[in-house]
Formats: sequence, structure tokens, C-alpha cells
Amino acid sequence: MSETFLSESPEATLAWAARLGATLKPPLVIALFGPLGAGKTLVAKGIAAGLGVREVVTSPTFILINEYELPDGGRLYHVDCYRLRDEKTGEAVAAVKALGLEELFDRGIVLIEWADAVRPLLPAERVDITLADAGPGRRRITLTDHRRPAPG
Repeated sequence: MSETFLSESPEATLAWAARLGATLKPPLVIALFGPLGAGKTLVAKGIAAGLGVREVVTSPTFILINEYELPDGGRLYHVDCYRLRDEKTGEAVAAVKALGLEELFDRGIVLIEWADAVRPLLPAERVDITLADAGPGRRRITLTDHRRPAPG
């Protein structure tokens, strides 16, 4: 399933992501794609808010992984692969494997910024969110759900 949302402002992007976050259940991997400045961290903040995270959500660019507790005791892992990417290939597979990212996939909800850098490690069942410039202050957000429908 795929759907597209045209956001007219950062506030609209945040609200869209919060509504999405309120519907998500672990375990789940959410892969965020888009160029620098597209709004990946803003989407992560909105999803976290929708999940009930009370802490300030910041980009883990230098820390690599931020962990947040959810109201139900679950975990949200916010991962940023930007600094791990190889300058020539754009990939971060070896570095991320060494971090043990794949071990988190069954432990909670894992949001991955710059997911294109670790595409070979992403599970088949995941949610992809791609952000693209759609004019001044506007973003085209495409959500592609790769999860299998629940039986019944």
C-alpha cells in the first residue's frame, strides 16, 4: 500500500507524522528517505509524539542512536546513518552491522534516517517514508507500507 501527502508547512508535516505515530505498533522498522533538509527528523519527532514520547526528540547525527521509552514500556530507537555513510558509495552497511542495528528490529519501533545507506539490511516488512521537495516550504511525503496484512 502506498499513499502520498502534500505538506504545506513544517507544522502540517509534524501533525501528519503524529497521526501516523499514534497508529503504529512494535515491532516495526520505519525507513526514512530524502535529501538533506527534507524533513526526516521532523517526521521522526512527529512519530515520536504520536507514540507518546515525552522527551525532546533530537537528531542522533553524532550519537547515532537515541532511545526513548514509550508509555507502554516499549522502546523507540531513532537511528541516523548520515555520518556512517561511505563518501564514495553512500552506504553504511559495514558500520551499521558493527553497531548491531539489526538486533533492534524485534525490540521496538526503529526509525532510521538516511535508510538508503543501509537498504540491504532493512527487513522486507517495514514502512518506508520518502520526503521530496514540492516547492517553497512544501514537501511531498510518500508512505509505502511493506507489511503483510493481518490475517482475518
